[in-house]
Amino acid sequence: MNPPDQRLTDLEIKVSFQEDTLDQLNAVVVRQQRQIDALLRELADLRDRVPDADTPRTFRSLRDELPPHY
Repeated sequence: MNPPDQRLTDLEIKVSFQEDTLDQLNAVVVRQQRQIDALLRELADLRDRVPDADTPRTFRSLRDELPPHY
């Protein structure tokens, strides 16, 4: 092969590897976005379970806090 043909072949090989790398990176980004979405849903569910700080709390006696063995 003459040098221009070899250079063209080398460039095609590099482009092929770059496309493969981009496909792999895209798969990672998609997976991470799915994980982020799942974590956001889980966080929202947890926030729904926690009582609001704005709501008045009922008074609790310190006796209610004693361990059962006392």
